[in-house]
Amino acid sequence: MGFLDQIMEWNDALNSLVWGPPMLFLIVGSGIFLTLILKFIQVSRFKIWWKETFGQIIKKQDKVDDHNISPFQALTTAMASTVGTGNIAGVATAIFLGGPGAIFWMWVSGFFGMATKYAEIVLALKFRIQDEKGAYHGGPMYYIEKGLKMKWLAVIFAFFGAIAAFGIGNLVQANAVAGALNRSFGIPNIATGIVLAALVGIVIIGGIKRIANVTEKLVPFMAVFYIIGGLIILIMNITRIPAVFGLIFSNAFSFQSVGGGIMGYAIMRAMRFGIARGVFSNEAGLGSAPIAHAASRNQSPVTQGFYGIFEVFVDTLIICNITALVILVSGLYTGNVSGIILVQDSFSNSFGAFGGVFVAIAILSFAGSTILGWSYYGMQCLGYLTKKNPGVELGYKILFSLLVIVGAIGGLTWVWDVADTLNGLMAIPNLIALVLLSKVVIEATKQYFADKK
Repeated sequence: MGFLDQIMEWNDALNSLVWGPPMLFLIVGSGIFLTLILKFIQVSRFKIWWKETFGQIIKKQDKVDDHNISPFQALTTAMASTVGTGNIAGVATAIFLGGPGAIFWMWVSGFFGMATKYAEIVLALKFRIQDEKGAYHGGPMYYIEKGLKMKWLAVIFAFFGAIAAFGIGNLVQANAVAGALNRSFGIPNIATGIVLAALVGIVIIGGIKRIANVTEKLVPFMAVFYIIGGLIILIMNITRIPAVFGLIFSNAFSFQSVGGGIMGYAIMRAMRFGIARGVFSNEAGLGSAPIAHAASRNQSPVTQGFYGIFEVFVDTLIICNITALVILVSGLYTGNVSGIILVQDSFSNSFGAFGGVFVAIAILSFAGSTILGWSYYGMQCLGYLTKKNPGVELGYKILFSLLVIVGAIGGLTWVWDVADTLNGLMAIPNLIALVLLSKVVIEATKQYFADKK
C-alpha cells in the first residue's frame, strides 16, 4: 500500500466518524435549536432582514475607512467563498452519490443553516478585536476564546481552518476550473493553473481591502449570470418540474434497500451527502464566513447577522436549487458521470454546445472568487495562531498561490474527501460554541428589536 493510499484509508475512517449520524445530528440539530430559540427568525423576520440586506445592497454604499470594509463587501467576500464549486460540482456529486433525495436534505441544511450563520456572525461581531491600525479581526477562534474562555478549543478551530483553506478553498476549486476550461476550450490544465495562481497572488497580497474590492464586483455578476442561465433552462423544461419535485421527495424518504443492503440505507445516503454538500456549499456551521463579516465596519451585530441569512438563502435555496433542477430535468444523473462533467452535460442538453461553455465561465467565476475568500480565512486563522507574524503570513500567501497550480494539474479526486473531513473538524468546535453562547445571540437579538420599537 502506497503512502497516499494509507492516508486515504485513515481519512476514510475519520470521515465516517466526522460525517456519521452524530455529526449530522450536531449540524442539523444546532440549526434547529437556534431556529427555535430565535423564533424562526429566517421566516418570522423575513421582511426586516430582507430590507436590511437586499434593500441596502441596491442603495449606494458609503465610503469605508482605510482598514475595514462595508457590510456589503463583507457579504460579497463571504459569498465569494461560499458560492463556488459546491454550488455546481458539489450538487452534482450529492445527486450522483445520494440520489435525487439528497436535494431535499440540502434544503433542510440550508433552511436551518440560515439561523446558524446568523448566530455565527452576531457572535463574530460581539467578540471581535481591533488592532493598532483600527482593523477588525474576528471569527470562531475569538468568540471561543473570549466567550467560552476555552483558548485550547479556539486553537483547534484555527488550526483546522488554516489547513482546510488549502483543500475546500484552493485545490478543489482550482481543479474544477482547470477541468472545465480544458473540456470546453482545450486549455491545458497547467496553463490555467499558472495564470490563475498569478491572479490570485496579485489579489491576496493586497489583503482584505483588495479582496473585497474584487469580490464586490465579481460576486453579483456571477450570481446573476448563472441564475438567469439556469432559469432559462427551467422555463424551457417547465412541464418536467412537477415530476422532478416528486422525485426529490419520494427519494428523500425512500426505505428501499440499495444493492441488497439494509432497509433505509437510501435515506441515510441521501441525508449524508445532501447535508454534507449543503454545508460544503453554504458553509453554515463551519465558522468560515463570520471571519469575513467580522471585518465589516458595521457596528450592529444583528444587522450584519441578517446578511448571513441572506447569504444562505441565495447560495443554497436559489443557486444550488437551480443546479439541482437543471440536472434532474435533463435526466442525465442516472449515468456514470458526476461533478462538473454532469453539470456541463445537463446544461448542454438544453443549450447545445454552448452549455459546456456557459458552465465553464460560471465555474471560473465561482471557483476563482472562492479561492480569494478562503485565502483570507486561512490567513486569519494562521494569524491567530502566530500572533499575525508578517513573515509567516507572506509565506502562507505564496504557498497558497502556488498550490493553485498543483490543484489545476488534476488527479486530485481524493481532495474532495479530505476537504469533507476538514470541514467537519472545523465545524465541531464552532457548533459547540454556537450552542453554549446562544444566550448571547438571543440577548443581542432581543435588544435590537426592542430598540427598533
